Amino acid sequence: MEVELANSESQSTEPRPPSGIARPHTLEETGLDHFFVADLLLKHLNLVSNQTLQQLSHHLALPGAVLEPVINLLRQEAKVESRSADLSDRGLRYALTDRGRASALDALSRDGYSGPAPVLLADYEALVRRQSVSRCVVTEESIHRLFHDTVVDEHLLARLGPAVHSGRAIFIYGPAGSGKSYISRQLVRLLTGPVYVPYSILVGDTVISLFDPEFHHPVHGHAQDPVHLSHGHDPRYVLCHRPQVTTGGELTLDMLDLKFDEQRKQYQAPIQLKASNGLLLIDDLGRQRVSHVDLLNRWIVPMEEKRDFLNLRAGQHFAVPFDMLLIFSTNLNPLELADEAFLRRIGHKIGFTTLAPEPYLRLWGQVCQDLGIEDDPDVTRTMMTELYPTQGNTLLPCHPRDLLGLVGDYCRYRGLPARLSPESIRWAWQNYFVQLDNVG
Repeated sequence: MEVELANSESQSTEPRPPSGIARPHTLEETGLDHFFVADLLLKHLNLVSNQTLQQLSHHLALPGAVLEPVINLLRQEAKVESRSADLSDRGLRYALTDRGRASALDALSRDGYSGPAPVLLADYEALVRRQSVSRCVVTEESIHRLFHDTVVDEHLLARLGPAVHSGRAIFIYGPAGSGKSYISRQLVRLLTGPVYVPYSILVGDTVISLFDPEFHHPVHGHAQDPVHLSHGHDPRYVLCHRPQVTTGGELTLDMLDLKFDEQRKQYQAPIQLKASNGLLLIDDLGRQRVSHVDLLNRWIVPMEEKRDFLNLRAGQHFAVPFDMLLIFSTNLNPLELADEAFLRRIGHKIGFTTLAPEPYLRLWGQVCQDLGIEDDPDVTRTMMTELYPTQGNTLLPCHPRDLLGLVGDYCRYRGLPARLSPESIRWAWQNYFVQLDNVG
């Protein structure tokens, strides 16, 4: 990931980013002390020697004006030495002395983090508040625009829109295949505007890595964004699209706590912290390997207080912001998963159902077009009147894509044109639905 560097402070006539995101010009403005930055420098030079000031600035995400005083003191302490520049260099190169290497190893034994400089927890909390999902305005027009090409019941949109606008937790339930996961993942697009994500945060003297390329996708070509400036923002933050984190049956309670890598001696933020200012979808609730009661109880305090509590290995207990669109999704009976006390804390409970024939057929035609399969009204009518009654006339939004995908498989295998036929739909039907009367 590229970080903005600055080993020279140019004067910009552009407005500066919001308070807390502006490029620091002094060590004091970063909130970090000399000893911490010195250790970070030593740890990096222990990994990559002979670095120029520009390279160090790039890696540590700190302007040269902030690093130079620290480097000068390390040179006075005989921990860092400067080496002559060759013709291709713009400045001196820096390397560790034996004394500096010993100090670097000592620092690594305490904290293995050696990436971009972290931001203070207090600064991060203020940033999350400014970027809160509760500040996003969701309108009837915006949710209709989002789902304009998706077959979704109007009554469902009328419930989802206010739920997202509220910024409160949402409990979604309904049969498997009713579109819960797909619709839920799209809702993050209603949360307008990019957000700044720090590479890491500092709690006491411990660094917690936060930026995760799996969930944090930097905004590219953001010249029109009035917040981000190519000159002026603090390079310890990355301007990203709002994060979307989805977890399902693999979720365990320890994934909601800090993860400590014993070998590297580094902390990694839990998934809910990585989802800050974005969306966190707990999918397939009740299918996890951990008790659903324990899992739901884990969320009660964060939902009520808008903050979560984490623990360092040394026993330090601290609070972090809890700001995201939190969605619980299940195909089980909600009343069997959560008691009334918990459900009261959920702002919105929204049920998904099967489709009526008319919207189902609209979806069928849309998927035929998407997959390049020629529809046949007579075959579709036979499917609706003869085949679906054998399945209790349950029309789920997942069926068209699944069945037509199998039709495509059949046609390709047989070397036939991609079109619906009595043979292809019956073959797809037999392969898609479990036929218990054919077993044994």
